[in-house]
Amino acid sequence: MELWDLYTRDRRLTGETHIRGEKLPLERYHLVVHVWIRNSRGEWLISQRAASRPTFPLMWESVGGSVTAGEDSLTGAIREAKEEVGVDLDPANGRMVSTTVREHFQDIKDDWLFLYDGETNLQNATTDEVAQMRWMTVPAIRNLYDAGELVHTLAYFFDDPELGGKQ
Repeated sequence: MELWDLYTRDRRLTGETHIRGEKLPLERYHLVVHVWIRNSRGEWLISQRAASRPTFPLMWESVGGSVTAGEDSLTGAIREAKEEVGVDLDPANGRMVSTTVREHFQDIKDDWLFLYDGETNLQNATTDEVAQMRWMTVPAIRNLYDAGELVHTLAYFFDDPELGGKQ
């Protein structure tokens, strides 16, 4: 059972927790992170969701997920990277580039950018959520998106000047 802390729309902790999978109460939000990992060559670490994933199976995406109860956004971002792609990110090499309240999902989404030139080995992941991963250029990621193979909610990547939009 995964627990989330609940927030108000203006990101204040309410002191309430929520069980993942249950309907969120009105006017309550949970925290989500998208973790964009870039190397010094300007390539991005993109992962393909496992076929067993209930949503978007075999689609490509960035690392990401829900922040669990007791975590802050940065801690959640680092945990998600380790869980999904087996990468140990250094907090000093990351920064939040944007935050968005998404009413439809009842979440507050934080977009993180990490610089990482270390080892990538999916065998270091602590979950089986990812089928494969690879370093890609922005044009290659755009090709995935245009082919309908990148999770559609990540389209903002191409417009964000901190991310793929600066190409």
